[in-house]
Amino acid sequence: MNTVIKGLAAAGLSACISTAAAAETLNFGIISTESSQNLKTVWQPFLDAMEAETGLDVKPFFASDYAGVIEGMRFDKVDVAWFGNKSAMEAVDRAKGEVFAQTVDSEGNPGYWSLLITHVDSPLAKVDDVLACDKSLNFGLGDPNSTSGFLVPTTFVFAERGVDPRDCYKRVTNANHETNALAVANKQVDFATNNTENLRRLEKTHPEQRAKIKVIWQSPLIPSDPLVWRQDLDAATKQKIYTFVMTYGRLGTPEQVKAARDVLASLQWAPFKPSSDAQLYPIRVLAISKEMNKVLASEMSEADKKAKIAELEAEKAKYDKLMATVPQS
Repeated sequence: MNTVIKGLAAAGLSACISTAAAAETLNFGIISTESSQNLKTVWQPFLDAMEAETGLDVKPFFASDYAGVIEGMRFDKVDVAWFGNKSAMEAVDRAKGEVFAQTVDSEGNPGYWSLLITHVDSPLAKVDDVLACDKSLNFGLGDPNSTSGFLVPTTFVFAERGVDPRDCYKRVTNANHETNALAVANKQVDFATNNTENLRRLEKTHPEQRAKIKVIWQSPLIPSDPLVWRQDLDAATKQKIYTFVMTYGRLGTPEQVKAARDVLASLQWAPFKPSSDAQLYPIRVLAISKEMNKVLASEMSEADKKAKIAELEAEKAKYDKLMATVPQS
């Protein structure tokens, strides 16, 4: 990777600047894990640095939900975006997106984990306690395009047991991680989805509320989040972006490197690493597995079930095979 980074730093940026086709404005999409104001506070220094280093006019793009950023990319209103893996998969499939980089946890974790959380005073203590399906609980589910807030918990907690949350609970709401966490802390819902990254951030933004939350379930490991750009961005613009992302927090004077790493630390990250759409293979397998469980629990005829399951198993096998070819970092 060092050779790639040095080569990019030495030659890539100067070549890009001389290319007339490079875009002047870059719209950077940021998924709504918490309030736009909070996100802008932690993201603006990074976007300012990107603007200074690339010469592009970098504009943040916020939406009320993940779908808004995906659709923004689909209709060329978003050029680059930070997504979770599930929303990145949607952007790749529906919005001409392409994964080019992956975030790296500032504390050295290999990824992050989805959680079910409840109030510290709640009698709910383990995942089985929320599966009675007696319509007595209010559940805060995540954004439908969230990996940790929706796909992972609905697959590992509910789909594997043939349970539909909307048949189980008095009320099911969809919200971002911060909103769900605060709803739990304020006893507005009985339990909710969240993830380890958001709870760690909550310790800084709402420490008193974080102290009111306990974890009752943790998922298997989820790969760290990707950065995605539009496939049809011109090559010069891509080169500028890639050079900046891969050298940020790595190259420069000691003071520049420290300043960049401080900005990344506020986002809970270390310097980025290269990635590709192959990062999404495990998420695709997870989504297929969830669909298989849904088919098995459906009222389809046995013949239709058998045909659909066979189709899904073939698709899953394809991605299992592809995963085996990806080098482990």
